[in-house]
Amino acid sequence: MGRNRKVISAVLVAAAALVYGMSPIDVIPELLTGPLGLTDDFAVLFGAGLAVWKLLGGREPRPGGTVPPPTS
Repeated sequence: MGRNRKVISAVLVAAAALVYGMSPIDVIPELLTGPLGLTDDFAVLFGAGLAVWKLLGGREPRPGGTVPPPTS
């Protein structure tokens, strides 16, 4: 996947997570469950953060499938 496609994918993942977080429609509604209802929002934001981090990690795999060691 090219660098531009990774950036676009990361932006779309982040935007979708923010839209879900702001949406009044939830898997676990806060109105019925109180603070426990925020757990699905946090889970979506955490998962999106991990996905963005993986997409923009910066280390490209080598053709043989191995990841080069980080450079200092």
